[in-house]
Amino acid sequence: MDTYEEKISLISEMIAFAVVDGELHDREYDFLWIVAQELGIQKDVFLELFGKRDSIKVIKDEHHRIMQFYRLALLMHCDGVLHEREIKAINEIGINMGLNPMGIKKTLKAMAQSSNKMIEPEFLLCAFMEQHN
Repeated sequence: MDTYEEKISLISEMIAFAVVDGELHDREYDFLWIVAQELGIQKDVFLELFGKRDSIKVIKDEHHRIMQFYRLALLMHCDGVLHEREIKAINEIGINMGLNPMGIKKTLKAMAQSSNKMIEPEFLLCAFMEQHN
């Protein structure tokens, strides 16, 4: 993440995804706040983002797009309830980010099979880089 605008865009996208199932669970909110703090976003700015629907800035670097996709996937699992709308939305988001559909599928499958819904960074990167020639 290079600019503050990109960080705001990133957390805005995560907020929009968190409420795709119609509600914001406490665990989702807590996860979002942790990410916002890591990005250096102040609490008042963070809270304002829940009322805004700014346009999302495209992340240019593929590595950063993969990491954002993984954050969204973690967010999807953190409330312990997997909604069909979340699964559809995360796949669409991944495609719109320009990520490889097979990498998306492999990552989501590995996360679903993991007891804590987390995967190793090496696996994550390999899942998306396999298709590169």
